[in-house]
Amino acid sequence: MAKPTDRQPERLLIINGPIFTGGADFALLEGHGLLLEEGRIAKIAPLRKLRSQGTRQIDARGKLIMPGLINAHMHFYSTLVRGLGKAAPAHDFDGVLHNLWWRLDRKLTLEDTYYSALIMMLAAVRSGTTTLIDHHASPGAIPGSLKRIARAGSETGLRIGLAYEISDRDGAKAAAEGLTENAEAVLYCRDHGGEHLRALVGLHASFTLSDLTLARAATLAADLGVGCHIHCAEAASDQEDCLAKHKMRVVERLKRRGILGPKTIAAHAVHVDRIEIETLADSDTMVVHNPQSNLNNAVGIADIVAMKAAGVLVGLGTDAMTVDMLEELRVALWAQHYGRRDPAQGFAEATGALFSGNPAIAERIWGLPLGRIREGGPADVILVDYDPPTPLDAGSVLGHIVFGVSQSAVDTTIVAGRVLMENKALKLDIDEGRVAARSRELATALWQRF
Repeated sequence: MAKPTDRQPERLLIINGPIFTGGADFALLEGHGLLLEEGRIAKIAPLRKLRSQGTRQIDARGKLIMPGLINAHMHFYSTLVRGLGKAAPAHDFDGVLHNLWWRLDRKLTLEDTYYSALIMMLAAVRSGTTTLIDHHASPGAIPGSLKRIARAGSETGLRIGLAYEISDRDGAKAAAEGLTENAEAVLYCRDHGGEHLRALVGLHASFTLSDLTLARAATLAADLGVGCHIHCAEAASDQEDCLAKHKMRVVERLKRRGILGPKTIAAHAVHVDRIEIETLADSDTMVVHNPQSNLNNAVGIADIVAMKAAGVLVGLGTDAMTVDMLEELRVALWAQHYGRRDPAQGFAEATGALFSGNPAIAERIWGLPLGRIREGGPADVILVDYDPPTPLDAGSVLGHIVFGVSQSAVDTTIVAGRVLMENKALKLDIDEGRVAARSRELATALWQRF
């Protein structure tokens, strides 16, 4: 397969569509165009000031121009479970893990890992999600697993964050292999990842990690100059285990073991109290909210309103429920309304998690101003079909995105100036039919092993 990263970015001029710039200080620009050059946004200006010589034009009439979307917590490996009916019903989160996910991930092969990632990355291109921070687990096939995900990322042209979730649940050998896999991924990304690949030190959760393994992971992350990526108080059982075994709550344990900090992602944080929220804020740890997964697993709703008020950097992930970030955004909003029993609360926090929090998280990891349309920034841009039926301006654009744009089709996806999809057709040298057929073969074999 040819790789998008092997091709040169195009010189493109995008015209005739309103531009939502994203970021905390977003704007809605009318009558402006974008000049993309050498993988960067070279110029944002009124159309009369943009020269089109030597450029290919993309007409965005009837579309909203937006920054590429970011998914801050993903599990590609769960793809091949779709439709599986063999797992026994689970009535709590621990049952979900034991009956489904831990049975699944132990049976994954390296080829399963690759196709799981490739399938979801193609879906991400179609949904306008251009950066995904993954959290992988395959205890029976750890060495080389992150390189398989990196390969899929290279072939699709997306920006991918890698991490292997270290755990003691499968013994000392698997924990040691997980540490090594993360270390090798960080070095591989530095040598070969360019601006597309980054890696963190992945960890499963407090209740499957010994103090020794936490200490080793913290030392590894510090030595490599990266953060960690860990599930944090996703279910009440994580807190119960920590209190019973360690006489402290989860966030305090992670703080004492050196896991928290401005480069670390604490995913979920559903069952954290006021003191833990303050600790997350004081340590400048990044929290990623995953509302669809939390509702699906019936573990609760993270109070991102309280977190934002305390100064926590909150982003939005999907935990593999989808790669469509606008779908996740809508659920985040409804969940906050319900969780706080107040339909007037949560709008700014939910939209801010996607359009401000995720860019800030990605910038900490990539060192690039991702998730924003800014001159000099990366040329990660999407075009979404949208002809607004009511006035569209800076004051109304977020409402349009939640209630209208989210229901529309992504037309064009561009990453680093490379067009990955245009007019809803993929521009990748990937045979989707062949990929789907092989994925079904692998899933059939995996289900038999399951």
